[in-house]
Amino acid sequence: MSSAAVNVVLVHGAFVDGSGWQGVYDLLTQDGYRVSVTQNPTVTLEEDAEVVRRVLDVQDGPTVLVGHSYGGAVISEAGTHPKVSALVYVTAFAPDKGESVQTLIPEPAPGSPPPPILPVSEGFLAIERDAFHGAFAGDLPAGLAAFMADSQVPWGFGAAGGVVTEPAWRVKPTWYLIATEDRTIPPPLQRSMAERAGATVTEATGSHAVYISRPQAVADVIKQAATAG
Repeated sequence: MSSAAVNVVLVHGAFVDGSGWQGVYDLLTQDGYRVSVTQNPTVTLEEDAEVVRRVLDVQDGPTVLVGHSYGGAVISEAGTHPKVSALVYVTAFAPDKGESVQTLIPEPAPGSPPPPILPVSEGFLAIERDAFHGAFAGDLPAGLAAFMADSQVPWGFGAAGGVVTEPAWRVKPTWYLIATEDRTIPPPLQRSMAERAGATVTEATGSHAVYISRPQAVADVIKQAATAG
């Protein structure tokens, strides 16, 4: 494999942990990439960014930093790290300076139901169990979606409202994978964030869980980012 970057760091989003990256991990490692998967507490953006920086510190060369969903905010904050050679957003939020995921989430259209995200305890959110399959993982088997719903990691208000200070996409080459059937982050919002970031854009048919349902599509974008240098 000829590559400008052989290291990849994968950052999960809200409500899930890093295990969802296994399909992408398997494809990348088979091609010779060295892949690290973060396990973020998703309590505050600041803490999650620090977790990612610690993983980046131990990389031995240029690294592609990848974020899914809320993980896009994390890589926007942590991705100015000197070892990051490129950013990949996988149907992810890409906040600008002073923005948070919370400020980017659009208000429901008049007459539309609110998002099925509910407070589960003081300071934390979760997706309503019975709505998880349709809202987050519509192209995954029902049994897997049920497991994901029942193994959710509550998302802290401090993560949802955490403000990005110096967005890495303003200084790093950026790629964006749009999931065209996403019911969590509307595709038009994905497109507008990707355009604002000056990202190289790829579209894939998939739900918000496209990183699980379409691992090859995700791995292909990561490899593009790795070899661009």
